[in-house]
Amino acid sequence: MMGGGQQQLQQLSQELQALDEEIETLEGEIDDLRAEQADIDEAVEAIETIDTGSTVQVPLGGGAYVRAEVQDIDEVIVSLGGNYAAEQEQDDAIDVLRRKQEALDDRIAETQGDVDELESESQQLEQQAQQMQQQMQQQQIQQLQEQADDE
Repeated sequence: MMGGGQQQLQQLSQELQALDEEIETLEGEIDDLRAEQADIDEAVEAIETIDTGSTVQVPLGGGAYVRAEVQDIDEVIVSLGGNYAAEQEQDDAIDVLRRKQEALDDRIAETQGDVDELESESQQLEQQAQQMQQQMQQQQIQQLQEQADDE
């Protein structure tokens, strides 16, 4: 019977480890979504503050930038997803970006809900493991007492 208890504890431990890894993955996704929101905030701020004729630094990739002049701030190209982009007027571009942020808010809330469920499940498994350990210790103490009484 002791071996079975140890086996159950080991199984609970593995389940807890899997839950912890899944929680960590989901929390990483939440961090990525929040970083994407911060990028959108920066883009909206730039669209609202840059004027036609302003000089900006355009990323080329690899950490390299080139200075460029904004010819018309009313012509903003916004990614629509799925490798599609569209030219939008300034206010429309900001609306598109705000809708993206709302969608990100929904994804963050949904993912956080998943994390909360997994954490609750993890706590239940931890309690179950603690109870099993206590029962096993009590059984060991009983067996030792019975052995001492027999002698």
